[in-house]
Amino acid sequence: MSRPVIQVEGLGKAYRLGVADPTHTNFRETLTDILRTPLKRMRMKSEDWSSETDTHWALRDVNFHVNRGEVLGVIGRNGAGKSTLLKVLSRITEPTEGQARLRGRVSSLLEVGTGFHPELSGRENIYLNGAILGMPRTEIRRKFDEIVAFSEISRFLDTPVKRYSSGMYVRLAFAVAAHLEPEVLIVDEVLAVGDAAFQKKCLGKMGDVVREGRTVLFVSHNMEAIATLCTHVLLMNRGRASERLTPDEGVKQYLAQANADSDLPLRDRPRKQNRERPSIFTNLTIQTDGGHRNVVECGGRVTFEIEAEHFEDVRSSTVGIALHNERGQRIVFFHTDTNASIRFDGAARGRFTCTVPSLPLIPNSYYVELVMADERGIIEQIERVERLDVVHADVLATGKLPKRHQGYFVLPATWEADLGTDENRDGSFLVPSR
Repeated sequence: MSRPVIQVEGLGKAYRLGVADPTHTNFRETLTDILRTPLKRMRMKSEDWSSETDTHWALRDVNFHVNRGEVLGVIGRNGAGKSTLLKVLSRITEPTEGQARLRGRVSSLLEVGTGFHPELSGRENIYLNGAILGMPRTEIRRKFDEIVAFSEISRFLDTPVKRYSSGMYVRLAFAVAAHLEPEVLIVDEVLAVGDAAFQKKCLGKMGDVVREGRTVLFVSHNMEAIATLCTHVLLMNRGRASERLTPDEGVKQYLAQANADSDLPLRDRPRKQNRERPSIFTNLTIQTDGGHRNVVECGGRVTFEIEAEHFEDVRSSTVGIALHNERGQRIVFFHTDTNASIRFDGAARGRFTCTVPSLPLIPNSYYVELVMADERGIIEQIERVERLDVVHADVLATGKLPKRHQGYFVLPATWEADLGTDENRDGSFLVPSR
């Protein structure tokens, strides 16, 4: 039996609260630090982290393996340790304990612009990334046209990437990472930045990578993508990892874990933040015309009232409300900027009210996500804040609605049927076959 492509044993990563991570952002900083303090890394290894009360373990005793040609989905709540795990495996940060062995060429896409030099053009960064991966120039040149075609940014190929939008960054970064033939492809949730069509294109490309016998580690909150793309799933929770699970079992355990906090007050729920800070979203109230808490008829009116605190520092920010299905797919998104051209500066306390006159969703259970963001990214995000149940109503005046597998929305439409007027010899009419 061949050896695993990835073997992780007793892996742990600790941070001291209030102390900056010693990992540096570029080669020059790393080299300077090594020259100034050559024994620093040895001291870090010899320190006793177990006795520190101000130590936060982002990862602890993580063990798993991945075989060649497998797709391992890494899932879990915000702050569970998913991104830290991928940074350790990508050698961006060093583990505090344990070890990880990766066999073969590794290509990582962890955040927008990772590995790109902002002053270089897209063309130059393609060659730079290939060189970092150890590829000869002739091999990069052979893949060059394919990378450019996939990224769809040929017009801006000779523009410095510092002028790229986040979407353009992602397009080029993913194209480079996937096409330069790594044995292991590591992809964080950065694909969420791209539009829906490009996300679908990327998922298709990852499927091609796997069929070519290569290995993928994939972090995502999109449970539909996890269930359809992955061969196994690793569920992270507070820095620890489950055993290897089937995709269906992994998704079920993730959803159960996400629902476990539903009885906690909103201010105490797990959340993703741009920095350590007091909770911003403190309460959510859902009002409907149906008379039942968090229940709305298909096509009915629903109002979301959000209470917020401690966001004095934000500038030109927005609030969004997303509705997810049971597998974590975003079905619809309501946004202060998109729906009402509202951007705001911070305050000590505030209230945001979003009224949807008609919610045309197929009867099902949906989950509410809250997001505050600015142009640099997420300020605070909470998943599964509340459940909203949509129930049957005769909105189409036919007594019928589409089934769940037929889509998500119930929208009015008019139909006309022209079945032809040709008569058979016996006087009957011909109905065209389908």
